[in-house]
Amino acid sequence: MEPATQILGIETSCDETAAAVVRRHADGRGEILSNVVYSQLQDHAAYGGVVPEIAARAHVEMLDALVDRALGEAGLQLRDIDAVAATAGPGLIGGLIVGLMTGKALAAASGKPFYAINHLEGHALTARLTDGLAFPYLLLLVSGGHTQVVLVTGVGDYRRWGTTIDDALGEAFDKTAKLLGLPYPGGPAVEKQAAGGDENRFALPQPLKGESRLDFSFSGLKTAIRQTARSIAPLGDDDIADLCASFQKTIADTLDERVGRSLARFNREIPGARDPKLVVAGGVAANRTIRARLDETCAAHGFSLVAPPLHLCTDNAAMIAWAAAERMAANCPPDTLQAPPRPRWPLDEESAARVGHGRRGTKA
Repeated sequence: MEPATQILGIETSCDETAAAVVRRHADGRGEILSNVVYSQLQDHAAYGGVVPEIAARAHVEMLDALVDRALGEAGLQLRDIDAVAATAGPGLIGGLIVGLMTGKALAAASGKPFYAINHLEGHALTARLTDGLAFPYLLLLVSGGHTQVVLVTGVGDYRRWGTTIDDALGEAFDKTAKLLGLPYPGGPAVEKQAAGGDENRFALPQPLKGESRLDFSFSGLKTAIRQTARSIAPLGDDDIADLCASFQKTIADTLDERVGRSLARFNREIPGARDPKLVVAGGVAANRTIRARLDETCAAHGFSLVAPPLHLCTDNAAMIAWAAAERMAANCPPDTLQAPPRPRWPLDEESAARVGHGRRGTKA
């Protein structure tokens, strides 16, 4: 039996600076030895969103210390690490360069293999770290930058079934919050307001409802919120709460209908799968109303919902280290030190391009 492998991971794709050490045992079990994240939330709050230049500078200032801390908390030194991994994309180019160059430098200095990891692959494989999930399973990725349904059949084997054709779901939450004068980040702010609102007061459109394709659209819903808010202006506290509740309910209804179609397709195409799983990842997975609705959707189709702990659903370096460990176990060759940053990097490179899919494309 091969010995366990210990991977140092680095994540700097957006506004979290993160470093972690993960151990993969010979039997496939994963163990997080350290997982350190510096959140830049306060640095960006005043701007209502992430400012790329501020994010890149914060990565430069914080990353070296976080790597030292991650190694220290794991009780290891760089020489004890079997490989170094860093997010190469998709993400903000400035941040990607910082993490990628740091990872390459550490790998070169220590003589260890280097893995340039797709951030989305980290999300796709996290449930195997936390829950020991077997292939195949479906992944629903709902974050500020991505909304996708992906069939995960193996390490490096991903098929995108649906994606947003405009805004990502997390982006829709942020923009709705901004329209209503709520603070950044929008997801928690909208959920808090929705708790005291009437979800049935406003009838909002359910994008792509009834369409056979498995894509998502949230731009029209955001527009409906703006138009409704203008029609009843000036807004009182009850109006804002009711708009948030109606928005959140419509999102839950939309995911129920859209994701339900993906679950039905899985059952048709992979009928022999025992106890099929839907994995949900990304910051929007923290929303309790959405998670509860997804649980109901899964139950209706004979699925189980798997949601890793929130700190592993949002951006973190443990998922990057784990993706590299999985690649090593699957005998995937390491990357060269010339591996470039890839701001747009779809997980499934054979699927037709869509806006929000991680590469340039049309809305077709």
